[in-house]
Amino acid sequence: MDRINGHSRRATDYERIERAIQYLEANYRRQPDLKELARSAGLSEFHFQRLFRRWAGISPKRFVQYLTAGHAVRLLRESRSNLDAAFDAGLSGSGRLHDLLVNFHAVTPGELKRDGAGLTIQYGFHPSPFGECLIAVTARGICHLGFVPPEGRHAALAELTAEWPRARTEEASRTTAAIARRLFTRGNGRSPEIDLHVPGTNFQIKVWEALLRIPPGSVASYEDIARRIRAPRAVRAVANAVAHNPVAWLIPCHRVIRKSGALGGYRWGETRKKVLLAWEAGKMG
Repeated sequence: MDRINGHSRRATDYERIERAIQYLEANYRRQPDLKELARSAGLSEFHFQRLFRRWAGISPKRFVQYLTAGHAVRLLRESRSNLDAAFDAGLSGSGRLHDLLVNFHAVTPGELKRDGAGLTIQYGFHPSPFGECLIAVTARGICHLGFVPPEGRHAALAELTAEWPRARTEEASRTTAAIARRLFTRGNGRSPEIDLHVPGTNFQIKVWEALLRIPPGSVASYEDIARRIRAPRAVRAVANAVAHNPVAWLIPCHRVIRKSGALGGYRWGETRKKVLLAWEAGKMG
């Protein structure tokens, strides 16, 4: 029961934070104070401040600083050296992400043509620090991680089946719950290995591998990624590949922004992208 309550609380925490951020953006010129933000989230000042500290590790005021466009521009400039070092080090078959060791396995061209025919995909819905998510796995690893949109779970499932139209899907929440715990619960200094099994063209795979090299707390522009994969003129194709990333957070497409500092779109909502970037900035700072 405690585990269930903890999961429920995390989902509610994110919803309240998201509401507060949306309220802040709508009233940004007035710079609402803590009392007003707490009221927008349906909490007392004390509980709202404590919620933010527990979830983000920093105060609401500091968190708001990470949401500004000016911060995004500075972060893009400061990230260049981190990105250079990460790419120079090479991926070597795996990428570091938070406390996870991510192993990347692309489907074969033949598997891609078959659209998942003969494959069994197990899925489940689970709370996360960033809202409810849908996790789907094959025998080779996680093939999909998406956040549930406002339209609900049916819309999230439709995205999964669109990626693997001929695969057999079955609900297996117990199986995926163990994976959710590994993804969203920090271990005792351990770095669990996570296998990804994703469908994509050769170009998309190349872009997604590049995303795995962007360090937490850093960002890259679409132009940066295009240059890094030796396709400097393919900026639009890079943006398209980023938009079709099937694995939220683990392949960190949220760390790609426009060279102007504007965040650009995000498959799982622009507010969530802001929250992810600000959350990572808070953890790294």
